Amino acid sequence: MSHQPFKRHTIYKKDKWNMLNVEVQGTKIVLTEISDQWGEECHTFIGRPAMLHWASERFAPDKFDGSEEELQAIMDAFKNV
Repeated sequence: MSHQPFKRHTIYKKDKWNMLNVEVQGTKIVLTEISDQWGEECHTFIGRPAMLHWASERFAPDKFDGSEEELQAIMDAFKNV
């Protein structure tokens, strides 16, 4: 019987204090957001659609502080999870 580790995805990593990682644990998705401003936040989603809904609200174009290219790269990374 083989034990497969969870699949991890880095959505973005600016430095060791500002990053967002996603870990797929079967049907459960655990998202960890680390910020030098807010500390560490952890979100658990049951399925990809719930995570994508959260991402579209968290990274809404009218609230995003960055370029369109950065926003597109983040959203593409979420879609590749």
